[in-house]
Amino acid sequence: MTRIAPVDAAKADAAVQATLSTVQARIGMVPNLFATFAQSPAVLTGYLGLSDALGHGLLSAGQREIVALAVAQVNECHYCLSAHTLMGKGAGLSPSAIHKAREGVADTEIDNAVAVFARRVVETRGKVSDADLATARKAGLDDAHLIEVIANVAINILTNYTNNVADTDVDFPKVDVALTKAA
Repeated sequence: MTRIAPVDAAKADAAVQATLSTVQARIGMVPNLFATFAQSPAVLTGYLGLSDALGHGLLSAGQREIVALAVAQVNECHYCLSAHTLMGKGAGLSPSAIHKAREGVADTEIDNAVAVFARRVVETRGKVSDADLATARKAGLDDAHLIEVIANVAINILTNYTNNVADTDVDFPKVDVALTKAA
């Protein structure tokens, strides 16, 4: 049972209804997370705006999903692990790549740098070492990429923490938070 209820779009004010209708039209559903964000229209609008902006950034869709999976695993967010496993598949990640992303690693040098750096940002609460930065830069992440990884970590922490506090009902194919060995 959720601890913060999602907004019933039919009972929401006109602005929230319009925003949720746009989400429905764009992705074919209104995820429970978005309906929960709608408790604060400012949060819903801010999340959607930042998400859209990051979607036009330097990181590929697959790299953004790698960040999301790595962050959700560290934060043990059942909702986001479920959502981003599905979204990761849609972004072209294989089951093995999804598993690796949850571990904070990836196959290619640049994707691995994204995964490792994202995980370090979460684990250190942003207080990464000079060695962490040097490793990321050596693997090909310039300062613009580093800032985008940080922004993607931040937006995923927002979703993870909201879901963990709200105990949002998972409306995606459920994925176990426990990370087992890859098949």
